[in-house]
Amino acid sequence: MNSSIITSSGDRNGAVLQDARAEATAVVNRPPDSPLRKFVMRNRAALGTLAVFVAMMAVFMAASPEVFASWEIYNSVLVTLPVALCLVVPLVFIVTVGEIDLSFPATMGFSAWIFALLAKAGVPLVLALLGGLATGLLLGLGVGALVVYASLSSLVATLGLNYMLRGLILIVTEGKSIALLELSDQPVAQVFSGSAFGLPAQFLWALAFVAFAGLLFNRHRFGARVKAVGDNPDSASQMGINTRRVRMLTFAFMGLGAGLAGVFTTMVNFTWWPTTGDGYMLPAIASVFVGGTPTWGGVGTIAGAAIGALTVSFIQTGIVASGLSGFYVQFFNGLIIILALLGHRWNQKRYR
Repeated sequence: MNSSIITSSGDRNGAVLQDARAEATAVVNRPPDSPLRKFVMRNRAALGTLAVFVAMMAVFMAASPEVFASWEIYNSVLVTLPVALCLVVPLVFIVTVGEIDLSFPATMGFSAWIFALLAKAGVPLVLALLGGLATGLLLGLGVGALVVYASLSSLVATLGLNYMLRGLILIVTEGKSIALLELSDQPVAQVFSGSAFGLPAQFLWALAFVAFAGLLFNRHRFGARVKAVGDNPDSASQMGINTRRVRMLTFAFMGLGAGLAGVFTTMVNFTWWPTTGDGYMLPAIASVFVGGTPTWGGVGTIAGAAIGALTVSFIQTGIVASGLSGFYVQFFNGLIIILALLGHRWNQKRYR
């Protein structure tokens, strides 16, 4: 009886070993993936977002063909899209590193305020622009210090800072705007807010910013460190990565992007309002999640976020053009966030 058990056990072990050898042989002999398949698998999140955008535009085109057959509606979106891109792209770094920043609307308004004050005082426009960007960078470092070194929750700290900065702006300015109509004749303003090749100049600058961020995220060691810290900060620290520094730099980059967005919107309108930046929080966050960046950190996509920003930008235009009330905009923005989160959770194993 014992011999039969031993024989049976040996047969099973032999079968298992034979199956393992067969699987290993199949893996070795499997033809390599085609370049197209590799591209699709590497960019599946961005391609999925692009498919959603194409489907959405097809629905809008069918609902209101006379509106969406005209170039004017696309040009109007391209005028405002750069502001969203400058906010959305750095936000990918923040979410990927495992944090969140809700202070960027006030950072955008504060940076634009400094730019407007400098320009109104007669400071050369280039220096005023650099002043606005430096303000955003410094505010981003301040936010990062609160989160990284004071060990505050990024959600609560940045939300509180958003209200504090916005309140400070309103207290000092008493709700008054700053008109900058004199900038319309300056060559520098035309470079940043004019037109080139039939497109708004700020859109081309925003594309350059997206391309730079994409290279930084996908081809530079900083992007690799952001992903490593977001995936497992303890392991990243054991690998010799300064996790605090990486997190600080992501918040600084977010501040820089918010400063650039503030400068763009002020130069486009030649007016600064105390509410500059309000209304961008939900669309920017929606764009990041719709674009394929999940909430758990370690994974992100710059191209997907840019397409997500384009998708969200067309939601309001498409809803109004389709004959629906503007009250539907917030509903669909919220709905698209929930659906994106559900999609990421369902697809989680593919990401991690």
